[in-house]
Amino acid sequence: MSSVKVECIASEGFRIGESPVWDEKEGTLLCVDITGRKVCRWSALTKQVQTISVDAPVSSVALRKSGDYVITLGTRFAALKWKEQLVTTITHVDKDKPNNRFNDGKVDPAGRYFAGTMAEEIRPAVLERHQGSLYTLFPDLSVVKHFDQVDISNGLDWSLDHRTFFYIDSLSYSVDAFDYDLQTGKIVNRRSIYRLEKEESIPDGMCIDTEGKLWVACYDGGRVIRLDPETGKFLQRV
Repeated sequence: MSSVKVECIASEGFRIGESPVWDEKEGTLLCVDITGRKVCRWSALTKQVQTISVDAPVSSVALRKSGDYVITLGTRFAALKWKEQLVTTITHVDKDKPNNRFNDGKVDPAGRYFAGTMAEEIRPAVLERHQGSLYTLFPDLSVVKHFDQVDISNGLDWSLDHRTFFYIDSLSYSVDAFDYDLQTGKIVNRRSIYRLEKEESIPDGMCIDTEGKLWVACYDGGRVIRLDPETGKFLQRV
């Protein structure tokens, strides 16, 4: 993977574009504009972007098995029906922290929605620290909190063998790994597998590729880096 082509598919003037999710069935790419308060859908067929405006910062989007989507909206997990443009609250988290909101989220290999929270920023990457938590929304709509004391809950993904959960709390400047139980969704044994120096900028979103390597988007750095989670080595910069 020495040569990487970067192509812009939509120049919609997003304020904070996040949470790209490919819908293979529909041939669409979902994403959100957090502070723009929009859920966006790009069609590979028409090359056009459709948007739905919502009433709070929206930080991630996931596909529902039954159709339509689930989003993290403010401090809520919510269902979104696209055609009806209807948002229905599923549940609230962090009820004792009115200055919090969700940040990044993603569905695990068993269909559970992992998503974390943070305090609202005073300015980029400046906020009241240790206010966030990591949660899971289960298919039965119950919610579990894994841990708290999070600064900026961010990138997350799972190893190809479904045995390891990868996670970023941005202001720790670390990519962490946990042992992951596919059957229960439990995560244990947290450890750092790669630490960014502050000069490298702040680790943000993350995904895993078909070779089992991690791609980490670096906030305020204009780059994406590729890491080997097995060796902890830096592989590539784009």
